[in-house]
Amino acid sequence: MNVVTTKNLSKEYSAKSFSKEKILALSNFSFEVQSGEIFGLLGPNGAGKTTLIKILLGITFPTSGDIKIFDKDISNQSYKKKVGYLPESHKFPNYLTGEQVLHFFGKLSGLSSNDVKKKSDEYLKLVDMEKWRKTKIKKYSKGMLQRLGLAQAMLNQPELIFLDEPTDGVDPIGRKEIRDILNNLKQQGTTIFLNSHLLSEVELICDRVAILNKGVLIKSGRVDDITATSDNYIFTTTDLDESVINKLLVSFKCTIKSKNEFYFNSDSVEELNKLIDFIRQNNIMIQGIAREKNTLEDMFINLIGSKN
Repeated sequence: MNVVTTKNLSKEYSAKSFSKEKILALSNFSFEVQSGEIFGLLGPNGAGKTTLIKILLGITFPTSGDIKIFDKDISNQSYKKKVGYLPESHKFPNYLTGEQVLHFFGKLSGLSSNDVKKKSDEYLKLVDMEKWRKTKIKKYSKGMLQRLGLAQAMLNQPELIFLDEPTDGVDPIGRKEIRDILNNLKQQGTTIFLNSHLLSEVELICDRVAILNKGVLIKSGRVDDITATSDNYIFTTTDLDESVINKLLVSFKCTIKSKNEFYFNSDSVEELNKLIDFIRQNNIMIQGIAREKNTLEDMFINLIGSKN
């Protein structure tokens, strides 16, 4: 089941007040977010990511196109009761304590006072902010604000959570803890829509991603699929002598990196095994064979660079 579906979604803004000149923030954008997955939205600054999130949350409206959330048209705003949201660079009143912030947002979500208390206790503990619950926001670090913001987004037990840069300002241990929380939410069936510039984090946690550039969807799919490269294998071995190197160059078209490392490119399993047999016949020990793979960051930079 798709939790979010858009079809030919476009959004235009006026370049200046009373001007006929238009800025196209989104252009014929079609995608879907499936139930129970962690979906990553990627793109450079100005790509249209924030515009898309605001449209999906009903904060702004599309110029054209269709949107369904929980299989209902977005005009049916009942879906908002099932949604949690952590905006980028969110601000909480400095004079409130952490637990007062959660009480305020919990009441806005329609929770009873008892439920707010119960959920605040649960989520403050979950995001490791329990000992700071009585501390005023003005004393919070950026990482502490992110943790409290995540607790706020989970407070009404949403079925769909929008997270905009959830690990911004959080240290590596904190990022690992947040990943664990998000994976746990996913196991419980929660759908998570994630926007982040930390591509290494996205690669670790997201099931699928969509890449936006200048308002256009340029690539989408499973992370494993879109980071896969050609059939290039990296071999590490004991030292190769001159005759073996020559054979690897001439017969197998390998690329020699050093006396104990070379690359072999082929989509044939039979050819790969012939190479392995040759190496063993020459009494060379294979220390490792790895299939070359791009990181999500490498793929993103190459893809965006080619479009600019």
